[in-house]
Amino acid sequence: MSVEDILLDAEERMDKALNHLKTNLAGIRTGRAAPGLLDSVKVTVYGSQTPLKQLASVGAPEPQQLVIRPFDPSVIKDIEKAIVASELGLNPQNDGRIIRINIPPLSTDTRKKLVARIKELAEETRVSIRNVRRDANKAIETAEKDKVISEDDRDTAKEEVQELTKKYEESVGEVAKAREADVMEQ
Repeated sequence: MSVEDILLDAEERMDKALNHLKTNLAGIRTGRAAPGLLDSVKVTVYGSQTPLKQLASVGAPEPQQLVIRPFDPSVIKDIEKAIVASELGLNPQNDGRIIRINIPPLSTDTRKKLVARIKELAEETRVSIRNVRRDANKAIETAEKDKVISEDDRDTAKEEVQELTKKYEESVGEVAKAREADVMEQ
């Protein structure tokens, strides 16, 4: 495997870790209604688990309310059950055609717990980025042992992997800080 391939693979995997963090953070509640809050909800319909956004459109017509419009009205009860079971602490109101969810304001305690969860997720992402760095460094060492690259190339490649790691860890910090600010906003 060439140095370029190793670096490209490492960057792709670090990018996936960062995107995974962003997806997880989108599901964390703030005091405002955001359609991304329901991205993690899976509904059991037609004998399988289906993401909510494949069954309905989710909108936020007001800052404290979400509205869910199912594409097929016959699954409205299943959607309602899935939201209640999702542990998001939301109480859906079903009028037969659409589901409305009023987003209650967060208490200070809840906000602190959410911030702690954001920090946990950020740290997990940093660990996976460091694991990618470790794997890339092993691949570089193996390439050097197999005489595919020289010692100088090995050292340069390791520096590039470290720079990549640093860049992605900084991005994780920025994304987490921004989400913490959203959560703590009164």
